[in-house]
Amino acid sequence: MKGATLAPPAAVISGVGESPVGRVEHLDALGLQRAAALAALDDAGLTLADVDGLLTTPIRVENWAMPCGRVAEALGIHPGYLATLDVAGASGVGMIHHAAMAVATGQCQTVLCVAGQNLLSFSSRGSAVQKMADAGWAHPDLEAPFGPLIPTLYALVAQRHMHEYGTTPEQLAQVAVTMREHAGLNPIAQKREPLTIAEVMNSRMITSPLRLLDCALVSDGAAAIVVTSPERARDLRSRGVRLLGQGYGHSHTYIGDYQNVTTTGAVQSGRVAFGMAGLRPGDIDVAQLYDCFTITVIVELEDLGFCAKGEGGPYVEQQGISLSSKLPVTTHGGLLSAGHPGLAGGMFHVIEAVRQLRHECGERQVRDAEVALVHGNGGIIGLHSTAILARV
Repeated sequence: MKGATLAPPAAVISGVGESPVGRVEHLDALGLQRAAALAALDDAGLTLADVDGLLTTPIRVENWAMPCGRVAEALGIHPGYLATLDVAGASGVGMIHHAAMAVATGQCQTVLCVAGQNLLSFSSRGSAVQKMADAGWAHPDLEAPFGPLIPTLYALVAQRHMHEYGTTPEQLAQVAVTMREHAGLNPIAQKREPLTIAEVMNSRMITSPLRLLDCALVSDGAAAIVVTSPERARDLRSRGVRLLGQGYGHSHTYIGDYQNVTTTGAVQSGRVAFGMAGLRPGDIDVAQLYDCFTITVIVELEDLGFCAKGEGGPYVEQQGISLSSKLPVTTHGGLLSAGHPGLAGGMFHVIEAVRQLRHECGERQVRDAEVALVHGNGGIIGLHSTAILARV
């Protein structure tokens, strides 16, 4: 009922894992997903035989009619609950909520969420970018005939934000520099070498004002997460992480139909998630924000309530989003530096949140992290999902 107080489903993230990330030429999409699934199950102290629920996403490198069935068959499992979820880049966060609801309603006890693909080694970086552009993000009549790539459409957000609020290219670059700093502490990150603002500013222009280093990587890789009931989680190997709140937001399908491109559905998804959790932005210890482009992080900081609208650029420049800042953001290096294998990219943000809350991140550990926010962004800033997680 509209306006009713929502309660989070009773479920726990009990295991997380990933495959190698970057260029992984010896594994195809199913090989990557299997590696991630086994790692997550081992983290929980479980095996494939324990899995009775499966969630996955579509992939771009294969023409699978039924992705969840294809993955189940490849893993040799016969789950009583399975589905393929596509909320674009918000799928990683959304899968956790769908898994939690399946567990809370008794549909199953152990849900494996797994996604990933060999997006980079399957073809060239340019081909991968074109494949994503052909996936239907642009309006088929009013946008697609002019050939915009996804960066072109996100550049509209950056241009408008600069026009309205004075956001600078240097502030965008600071996001990329911080993500690379975090990736340097992540042993599986695709790009770990240090990066400077000057290097970002001097990188090749892709679509003004976004340069190459303002844009996410193209990667091979897969991620997996295991969701169980709280009762089962108590007997498992790793410390569980609870879902406190979850929200979704949708503002548009095609960006040309949207009148206010500097404000996103994150306003809605964040409001619902915070309301369900009974928390405020100031209660968050670490935020894993979807970072497909540098402008995305700045807009999400604003729309999720960490700073006022139009203040995202100065926030990044002055207060910072590094490990030493008041609010560390995307501490594994994100899509900009750690890796981006398509729809699975947002799952790595969830994994990082879980590890931060379990205090397992070594040099990049946020001190005394108890509550984390994870945010996924899909399409051209059109679909959003926010989750708030807590240490059990």
